[in-house]
Amino acid sequence: MPPKTNPLRLNPLQLRTLTLLQALAQLPEHGRPGAEPGTVRVANLPQPHGDHFHLGDAAVAARDATGLFNPAVWVALERKGLIRSAFPIEALLTVEGLRYDTGLGDALLHRVNH
Repeated sequence: MPPKTNPLRLNPLQLRTLTLLQALAQLPEHGRPGAEPGTVRVANLPQPHGDHFHLGDAAVAARDATGLFNPAVWVALERKGLIRSAFPIEALLTVEGLRYDTGLGDALLHRVNH
């Protein structure tokens, strides 16, 4: 049987936010290893300029990132065991949060060359 899509039943805003936190965790200017093995601290959240912001070589529409600045979204992700929140300063992505397949990476992260 294939794995269930979205087994924690995250809503669309939570899925988008987790996708962006996972992408930020991979960038050295945002992600640092956490104290527990396999976790990653994400800090230095990017601020949109105009209608987008940059994550490495990708551009993200500001409308897709509203959850990064919404404390209720962070509370929900923490309650589901995907992050530990220190809103608005940083999020610690748990092993489960890093592994959770949101299926949205390609839809949110638009690769750019400029």
